[in-house]
Amino acid sequence: MKANVKKTAKKPKNFLSLRKKFCRFCADKTRVIDYKDIKLLESFIKERGKIVSSRYTGNCAKHQRRLAGEIKKARFISLLPYVRY
Repeated sequence: MKANVKKTAKKPKNFLSLRKKFCRFCADKTRVIDYKDIKLLESFIKERGKIVSSRYTGNCAKHQRRLAGEIKKARFISLLPYVRY
């Protein structure tokens, strides 16, 4: 009889996982997160309206919190939609 052998599948290494992620706002000190800058905020929102996590964007915790707050503020005053269809 064969012994129970546990096979584990290796996850393929993706190009994105190899690339070093960095916080755009820490790298460019002059860039300010503002709720009126819709173009910047839309780059951190998925097509269905969810805020993209820092795991994918590479933002540090400080700037991710500030970014989420500014997105929520822009949604509240109707500069950004809550949900896109």
